[in-house]
This record gives sequence, structure tokens and C-alpha cells, in this order.
Amino acid sequence: MSADRQPVIVGVAQHRWRAIDPATGPDVAVRAAAVARAAAADTGIGHRAIASVDAWVHTVGWAAANPVDLIARAAGAKVRHCWSSGSGGEVGVAAANWAARAILAGELDSVVVTGGTDFRTRARAERLGIAYSPPSGGEGAFDVLVKGKPASSEIELAHDMAIPIHVYPIFENALRAARGLGIDEHRDRMGALMSSFTAVAATNPYAWFPEFRTADDLTAPTADNRMIGFPYTKRLNAILDVDLNAAYVMMSAARASALGIRSDRWVHWWGGASADEQAYHPSTRPDLAACPAMQDSHRGALHEAGIGVDDIAMFDFYSCFPVAVEMACEMLGLDDRDPRRFTLTGGLPYAGGPGSAYTLHSIAAMVDRVREQPHETALVTGNGMFLSKHASSVWGGRPRPLAPVGSASAPRTTLAQMPLTVDEAPTGRGTIDGYTVLHDRAGEPARGLVVGHLANGHRFVAHVIEPEALVELEQYEGVGRNGDVRRGEGVNILELA
Repeated sequence: MSADRQPVIVGVAQHRWRAIDPATGPDVAVRAAAVARAAAADTGIGHRAIASVDAWVHTVGWAAANPVDLIARAAGAKVRHCWSSGSGGEVGVAAANWAARAILAGELDSVVVTGGTDFRTRARAERLGIAYSPPSGGEGAFDVLVKGKPASSEIELAHDMAIPIHVYPIFENALRAARGLGIDEHRDRMGALMSSFTAVAATNPYAWFPEFRTADDLTAPTADNRMIGFPYTKRLNAILDVDLNAAYVMMSAARASALGIRSDRWVHWWGGASADEQAYHPSTRPDLAACPAMQDSHRGALHEAGIGVDDIAMFDFYSCFPVAVEMACEMLGLDDRDPRRFTLTGGLPYAGGPGSAYTLHSIAAMVDRVREQPHETALVTGNGMFLSKHASSVWGGRPRPLAPVGSASAPRTTLAQMPLTVDEAPTGRGTIDGYTVLHDRAGEPARGLVVGHLANGHRFVAHVIEPEALVELEQYEGVGRNGDVRRGEGVNILELA
């Protein structure tokens, strides 16, 4: 790798918008542009850093003819090529990896990546009865960086297994069982892990909830912390109802030098990787307690960087729910009680989860930390949909010692999972592989949601509706339990044996 082609982040910015007036406040494009200008200021040379850029990527946020053009023009930038990131929690990292490779190849010299949401403003407008809509328009065309695919199968949709708060607790319970942890022991350990995240959020000036909470504060169901999907209370779920923005500016070392950006502002990209699960839909995964593509992504990034996980000083694992962090630890052979901690922001439940833009905040926080400790390295990851697609990147405060070898040359996991056949109308004896108990808004158990297997190895998805069974599934281990599954009215029903 030529020293001139080294990809470096030279500017970052974040902003937390509190109590925006939907009628008179800045619209979502103006907010993104403001944070892009702040990232330019962070480079030390001001607007010149973004006055003319080769590519501008914005994480998907609202529908417009060309939202990227709206943002760039509001920021006073001329852009050669506009991109939408596509949807998913990994796209901010995927955009960094894409930009870095294009810079290495000499295809680009400067890239701006922006992202954010106005979910809080939209909710406030609806609550107040104020007409509010993001801006439309924008000139020219844009391309999509990460092409999407359906996040859920038809059978998952039919069983209401298609939103994160219903799916992630299924993984959580499967992983708890695979680890051999009892329900109480697991709750305490999960709470301790996420309490460490709140400790970071408490020191983050951009966090939506900058407050330390104990493990019991997080895991104990109360009137203001109701159970959502066992074992997750409200405080263990990502919070999307936020108004947050972040941005970063990436350049080749040659461009940064030519513009006069000091090298102590640079954070170097050392390597990255992306991978999708072969068994993309959760109900088709042979092992609900493993993510082979996550392992490939994280290890692939480390392989390209030429270092191991023990060399990483700073982590930001995608953290929409505790299991996303725990699974990353499992796939990298880390103890989730590692003193290095696994967040730089406080995570999506506490710093805030602005849709597909969260990893821009983790990258910005990483840059700030690496500038303070330039001899250290950081691993930043993202996860999209339901632990379905992954992206990882390694960063350092100094140039990477070796030329990138490419993540594709990394040894692939031995955990590769081909999708299982899902029986849409199962009958007979079935065994639970993963489950949750969904609660109503009063905090009462409403129904169970189960992923299991039949004697022939086929998968099934089913509801559990018996009140006594719902209580049992929260008090005793449900994974491995048997029951009789049958077709009900529009959904499958499992009756515990």
C-alpha cells in the first residue's frame, strides 16, 4: 500500500437534538448538513474539507428524490457521486470499508458519510397534532451502497416474528441455554454487562440517556421498566425514539496532506470485512446460539489488519440488545466480563439507536479515543436486521504496519450453517430451540413465541398461549423442552408436554 493511498478519517462530529419544535425547527437535511460542517471543522481546516468531495454517503433515513443532494447542498458541498447507504445497523461500518477500499484503489480521494434520524421529532409532531414531514426533492440520482433483502420470511411474518423486540430475545434465551447458565445467573450476568454500558453513556455528552444504572435497575421489571419480551425489560432494548446525527470525513493521506490537515487528526483504517448469514432468516438457522457470518466478519477484519483480538484496546460492538454483544464475544472467544468493555458510546439502549446511523456515532467516538491514544487500535462492528448481516473495521492512530492482505483471504469459519427447511403447518412432537414470552403494555405475559424442531429435523415457528406455560417458560429453562405442535387459526400452536 502506497503511503499516499492510506485511508484516514480526518474529521468527525455528533449532535444530540433535544426538544426540536416540529413546526419551526431545522429539518432532517439541515441537521445532517450542520453535523457535516462540524465534522469539517473538526479536521482543523474548516469548510475546505468538504467543499468538493468525490462521494457522499447518507444512511437511509427518509424518502426524497435525492436526500443526499439536499444534505450536500445545505452543507455547501459539491459532490461527484451521491450514495444512500441502504438499510441495516451495519451500513455505517460497511460504508467506511467501501470508502477505504476505493481510496486504496485510487478511485476516490474524499468521502463524507452522514446519518441520523428525526424519530423523536416525528413522534412529538404526532402527539401535538402538528403537520410534519421531512423535505422532498433533491437533484440528480443516487446509488445504493448495501442492497437489501427481506428481513423476515412469510412464516415469520405470520407469527409476528418480524420486529427486533420479538426476535432478539429468542436468540438471548438460546444463547443462555447454550452457555449452560441458569435463568437467575444469566439475568445477573446480562445486567452487569449492560450496566457497564450505562457507565460509558453517563460520560458521553451525546448520549440520549446519560445515566448510570445498576444491573438490577436494568433487569428488574417495574412500573417504568416493564418486561417487553422475556428476558428483556424496556431498559434492555435499543431506543429508536431519538433525534441524533453523526458524520465522518475520510480521505486519502495524499488529499489530507494537500489540504493541510495535520496528521495528528488522522485515524487510519487498518482493515475491514462484511458477511451475511447463509441462513439469513432466523427461523432457518440450525444453531440459534451462533452467528458464523459474524465470526467471519470480525475475524476477517482482524486478519486484514494483521492483528488478533488481544491486540485491540477499544471495542464498540453493535448493541441493539444484549445478545448482540454477547454473540460478538462468543464468536471472538471473549469473556463478556472482559475489563476492556465493549462500547465507546454507551450503546443503542442508552446512547441511543438512530436507525441505520448508530455506527456513525461509534466511529466518531472511536476517532476521538484513538486520537487521545494513538498507539492503540480499535474494533468497531455493526449488525443488521436479526443478527443477519455484519460489518467490522479495525482502526489505529498510526499507519498500518503491513500492506492490507484483504479480508477475503482470512480462514472461514467452521460454523457455516445452511438454512433449515421450515414446516409451515407442523404437527406432532416438537422441541424448543429458542423462545421468548411477549408481554402486553401492562407488563403481563401475553403469548410465547417459539422456534423449534420436529423429529424429522425440520424447523417450526409457533405460539404458546396457555397462561401456565408462559409462567413456566420464565421461571424454568424452556430450551430443550418438548411439546405437541399443531396448526391453529393462522398460526401454529405449541402445547408444552
